[in-house]
Amino acid sequence: MTGGLDLEAVEMLVRSAMHQAGASALTELLRFPTPDQRAIPCPCGQQAVYRELRSRTVLTAVGPVEVSRPYYLCPQCHAGQFPADQELDIVHTEYSPGVRRMQALVGQDAPFDHGREQMKLLAGLEITTKSVERVAESIGADIARQEQKEIDRAVQLDLPIIVGEPVPILYIQLDGTGVPVVKKETAGRKGKLDDLPAHTREIKLGCVFTQTKWDNEGFAIRDDGSTTYTGAIENAAQFGKRLYVEAWKRGWSRAEQKVVIGDGAEWIWNLAKEHFPGAIQIVDLFHARQHLWDLARLLHPNDTKRRNAWVGLHQKRWLDKGKIAKLVASLREIQTADTDPARKLRNDVDYFATNAARMNYPKFRKQHLFVGSGVIEAGCKTVIGHRLKQSGMFWTVRGANSILALRCSQLNGRFENYWESRRAA
Repeated sequence: MTGGLDLEAVEMLVRSAMHQAGASALTELLRFPTPDQRAIPCPCGQQAVYRELRSRTVLTAVGPVEVSRPYYLCPQCHAGQFPADQELDIVHTEYSPGVRRMQALVGQDAPFDHGREQMKLLAGLEITTKSVERVAESIGADIARQEQKEIDRAVQLDLPIIVGEPVPILYIQLDGTGVPVVKKETAGRKGKLDDLPAHTREIKLGCVFTQTKWDNEGFAIRDDGSTTYTGAIENAAQFGKRLYVEAWKRGWSRAEQKVVIGDGAEWIWNLAKEHFPGAIQIVDLFHARQHLWDLARLLHPNDTKRRNAWVGLHQKRWLDKGKIAKLVASLREIQTADTDPARKLRNDVDYFATNAARMNYPKFRKQHLFVGSGVIEAGCKTVIGHRLKQSGMFWTVRGANSILALRCSQLNGRFENYWESRRAA
C-alpha cells in the first residue's frame, strides 16, 4: 500500500454501484406480468376491468425503481385501482415502506432538515425536508389514532388483561411543559403575563417505571430500561385516560405497590384520585423545597445569611422531616406588609397544608420509595425539549402531537411492533 488510497471515496463509489445494481434487480422483481384475473370487485359494487400495465417510480432503500403493475378501471364509476400498490404498501406515496420507516425514525429524533441530511449521508438517499416532515407526521398521526382507540376502549372498560409476574413497585409521574406553536393555535388564549397573548401550548407528559431494589443506604433504584412515556397537547381529563392506559399496559393491575409523584398542581392530584385510587401520593421533595427558597428570597432579598438560616430551619427541621403541621404554623406566624411576600405566604400555607399527607418524606424513605420527580423532569427535556423546543420551531397542535406520539413509540421500544403489525393488517 502506498497510502494514496482514498478509502472513503472508494466506499461511497462501491455503495453507489451496489445501490444501482440493487435498484435494477428490484425493478425486475417489481415488473408484474399481465394478470390472469381480468376483473376485480369495485367499491361501487360493480366489477373493475383490467386495462393495462402501468409504471411508476418509487424511491426505495437502494434508490429509485420502476414498478410496473396491473391497472383496473371500473366502467360504471370510472374509479381506477392498482391492487399491487396495496400489496407493496405504496398506495398514495412515492416512498417504499423501508424509506418511510427511515424518515419516521430520523423525523422523531431531530429537526426535519437534519433528518434529510442524515438520510443522504447514511443511506445515500436524496429526499426533501418537507417529505421527512410529511411522512414522520403521517406515521405519528397513525400511531396517535391507534392510541386513541385504546383510550376509547379503556373508557368502555374493555382493556385486555395483561398477564405476567407481579410488579413490586410501579411509579407514575406526570408534569407539563410548554412548546412553541404557530399563532393560530393560541388564538384567544392568555399568556403567562397579563395583557400578553400566549405563545406556547402545554404538553402534558407522563411516565411509568418500576423499582425492585434499593442501594445500601436505602435509596430507591429505578429498574434499568423500565421507563415508558406518553403525552399530548390536550386537557387534563383526556390526558388522565391516556396515562391510565399506559399504566395498565405496564402492569397496573399486577402492581403490589403503586406510587404517584408530581408537583403540587391541583390537576395532577385530581387525576390521581380519579384514575389511580389507592396509590401512594408523593409531592416532589425538591419542588416543595423550591417553594421555601422562593419565599426566603422574598422575605430576605438582601440578606443571604438570614435567608440561608431561614431555609435551614424550615427545610431541614420541618419539611425534610415531614413535620408539615409545624411548618405551616410557622409560616402563618410570619407578618409582612409587602404585597408580594404576603401573597406568596398565603399561597404557600395553602400549598403545604393541602399536601401535608403527600409530604411524609421520612415514612416514604423508610419504604425505600422515590420522593423526587426527576424522571419526568428529565423526560420533559429529553422527550419534548430535545425535539420540540429547539430554536426557531413553531408547531401546530396536530404536528406536535403526531411527532410526540411517534417519539414516545420509539423511546418506549414499541415502534418496530407497530410497524410490523401495520404491515400485517
